[in-house]
Amino acid sequence: MEKVLNLRQLSAKVLEELERLNYAYNTVCQFRASFNRFIKFAETNNEFYFSEELGKKYLAERYACTVNYYLESYPKHAKHAIRSIRMLGDYQIHGIIIRRIVKKKGYVKPPQFEEILTAYEKECIDNEYSSRGMRTRLQRLFFFIDYLNMRNIENPNDITSEIISDYVKTIYVHHEKSIASILTTLRVFLRFLYHNGYIENDLSLSVPKQNKYYYPAVPSTWNPEEVKQMLDAVDKGNPQGKRDYAILLLVAKLGIRAGDIKSLKLTDLDWKSMKINIVQQKTGVKITFPILKDIGWALIDYLKNGRPIECNTSYVFVRLNAPYEAFGKDANLHNIIIKYTRSAGITIPKEKRHGLHSLRHSLASTLLSQGTPLPIISDILGHIDSKSTSLYLRTDMKGLKECALDPEEVFDHE
Repeated sequence: MEKVLNLRQLSAKVLEELERLNYAYNTVCQFRASFNRFIKFAETNNEFYFSEELGKKYLAERYACTVNYYLESYPKHAKHAIRSIRMLGDYQIHGIIIRRIVKKKGYVKPPQFEEILTAYEKECIDNEYSSRGMRTRLQRLFFFIDYLNMRNIENPNDITSEIISDYVKTIYVHHEKSIASILTTLRVFLRFLYHNGYIENDLSLSVPKQNKYYYPAVPSTWNPEEVKQMLDAVDKGNPQGKRDYAILLLVAKLGIRAGDIKSLKLTDLDWKSMKINIVQQKTGVKITFPILKDIGWALIDYLKNGRPIECNTSYVFVRLNAPYEAFGKDANLHNIIIKYTRSAGITIPKEKRHGLHSLRHSLASTLLSQGTPLPIISDILGHIDSKSTSLYLRTDMKGLKECALDPEEVFDHE
């Protein structure tokens, strides 16, 4: 922004923008009251212009909130106050209100970028990106497009290095891995625009590179007692328990990804040869898993006694409330493992990963501790090559042996 606005002017501009964006009347009133409280605090301290330091001082004194709200979760009692401070700061820097969480049933492409985005999607399809890869790539890109739209960019050639730099400032609140992915998405998209004649200069060169190389964390693993506790907590006497138990077994014992479990179809189950044949969503590679005894009985129990009779879909796992459809494309099934770890009374440290993917880690770590060659583990986990799997070598072997689980012993509950 060319002119530095004082707090009252800044507040008025933000409220005006909220109304333009069709925020609800009550929401605008809440922000007005929040801004007024902040302005009163500032003027009492002889401050008349916004600064990050002033915002932090206000949150600390009035709400006892000292968290780094760029990197940490917002405490419940101060969420609205923090959002108000962030909104003022964002508008002062960018002249717009940044909506960090956007939930839409279907993304509506801004008219000025519709042709470009359609062409880029076609390029991704021609490059044979997986549907999952396409979805995450485009989701990251849409945030950038929305930012350009809010900055009133009407032509791709109006994008400048300064605008790219301003946008990058809004993403550094994310995890290092997310930042790397976002920057890569920007770089690839801007290179596409240049090579296809949509922009005159190669702006991909303006996208900064991370100074700190990202080293992935050592995967979290479960010990045998925790796995037993979790599975014992599943009530297999009801439809939901039958479904969830089968899902947990497929992840923990075969290492199947959540996305592939969601897309698993009845025709993928070859009961004659006792195999599961799928094309992985993430890699597009065909892979075969054995239908082991306990997994087979769990699937049969679910299909016969748990899956809704009224269900017409070809997907194996479905929602248990009408309409009986497959899980949504964005469902990560995280709630399943959370539900049963809580039911089992398992306390999970904050730093330990505990999603469905962590059971894949446990399987890989177990196989590694038993001396299984990396290429074989890669095949089991569906990695394209052993580079991804080599991450598990960073885990201390002695520690692995102490917490390693024998799949046959862990899942034997008879």
